[in-house]
Amino acid sequence: MRKYRIRWAMSFLAPWFIAVIITQANAEVSSKLLDDQYQLGAGDVINIRVFGEEELSLEVRLSDSGVINYPFLGEVKVAGLSASLVEKKIASGLLDGYLVNPSVEVTITQYRSFFVDGEVNTPGSYAYLPGLTINKAVAMASGFTPRASQNKILIKRGQGNEQVTIEADLDTKLYPGDIITVKQSFF
Repeated sequence: MRKYRIRWAMSFLAPWFIAVIITQANAEVSSKLLDDQYQLGAGDVINIRVFGEEELSLEVRLSDSGVINYPFLGEVKVAGLSASLVEKKIASGLLDGYLVNPSVEVTITQYRSFFVDGEVNTPGSYAYLPGLTINKAVAMASGFTPRASQNKILIKRGQGNEQVTIEADLDTKLYPGDIITVKQSFF
């Protein structure tokens, strides 16, 4: 009897356990892809680690200038670069007379905020998390007001030095720095 209970429990829990593992792996891959494509900007917090060289490791929030002050290298412009390009840039600089074979890792520890305004209950700035959609962002802003139009949502998104305006729906993915405006419904 006990043998059958264990088999039943295993057959019941195994698919759930596998689904949890796959979901977690997909989130990690999605986060890594975002980091590889994501261009750093003002407000992002990055962690720079040089293995075996603790004095060269630091965590810094990018200012509006997009420049960090890095030991031995001085001012390094990182705004507009991906984390992997910053790794290469710092490794290349350290290779030039400072370290024999620098191993540099750059991770984004905190993305810049996104903003929600218009017909939501609590407009404002919110911390970005990978995988956010308009629907989740509106939930973070305490939901729609009674006058909100769920079909008239705009996103202002910075691309390089310019901003583009995108018409969005509730399933549109968000990026750090996005400005979401929920328009008012007329009926």
